[in-house]
Amino acid sequence: MKRILLLLIGIVFSFGISAQETNLNFNEKLALELGADDYGMKSYVLVLLKTGKNRSKDQNLINESFAGHFSNMNELSKQGKLVVAGPMGKNLKNYRGIFIFNVTTFEEATECLKGDLAIQNDFLQAELYQWYGSAALPVYLEAEDKIWKKKY
Repeated sequence: MKRILLLLIGIVFSFGISAQETNLNFNEKLALELGADDYGMKSYVLVLLKTGKNRSKDQNLINESFAGHFSNMNELSKQGKLVVAGPMGKNLKNYRGIFIFNVTTFEEATECLKGDLAIQNDFLQAELYQWYGSAALPVYLEAEDKIWKKKY
């Protein structure tokens, strides 16, 4: 009987400890501003960019398309809609890069992609996926603008 009582006390005590675990750094105002759930997470749209079907050798069209690609990325970043972007290394699936959009629907993400000339001209194709990640992604951009030396 004594063992059972000690076991029950141990179980109750361990639940009490885990129930009291809280983040001492929790900032409710920031969590609300960023749209975080109780886990500090939220939904985004992840875009995988693949090589498109356009095989044109027209260097002016290629240059114009990718200038429009980067221009669209910069504009979406300023609007807070694009929170992660970057190229991928060579791979067998022809993936060229990724975007993470600070939007929740494919419709919103598709609207963001309409201004991308590399996609419009089919040098790149986009695959969209729902993605659940840290709600703090948008605030890393404040630091990102302070660490690059050369504009790409």
